[in-house]
Amino acid sequence: MIALQITSLKNLMNQLLTGDAFDDFLLEEATIRTAVTYTIDGHVYPDFYPMEERDTAAPYLLQPWSETKGLCFNLIKGRRTPLYFKFVFQLKPEKTTLLLERELPGTDHAPVKALVLTLKYDAQGSVLTTGTSYHTFVLGREIDALWDGTVRKYLSARGIPFELL
Repeated sequence: MIALQITSLKNLMNQLLTGDAFDDFLLEEATIRTAVTYTIDGHVYPDFYPMEERDTAAPYLLQPWSETKGLCFNLIKGRRTPLYFKFVFQLKPEKTTLLLERELPGTDHAPVKALVLTLKYDAQGSVLTTGTSYHTFVLGREIDALWDGTVRKYLSARGIPFELL
């Protein structure tokens, strides 16, 4: 797990809310504090959909960020900067599998529940924290190190400047 101070909030917000930089992620939760606090639980309730539509309408247990970012953009946009926000993302399962199989072939990936990013903003600035969620206890930290390095490379490739905290 690493914490990265994002040094250009404007660039990050453009990538987050209007670009596609985070479209490979699912939203676990979001909290946005402006004049009031908005909380979004990203867990999908398949029972909402008719049985014949569930597989296509709700392919994940969490809502894809690409389907939620417009709502978040509408809550954040305006003349005033939000007082606070926090987004908890998980890399889509198929992207997680692809990354782990490509970069760590032969490693047991079954214990990995999710590769996580947490983005927080407040008066002190914006911090992006990486994390790995496991189903069980794991001794090795190869997957954590891989995820940390992948996030740093990805942010650099997308032109989102950061400093390691």
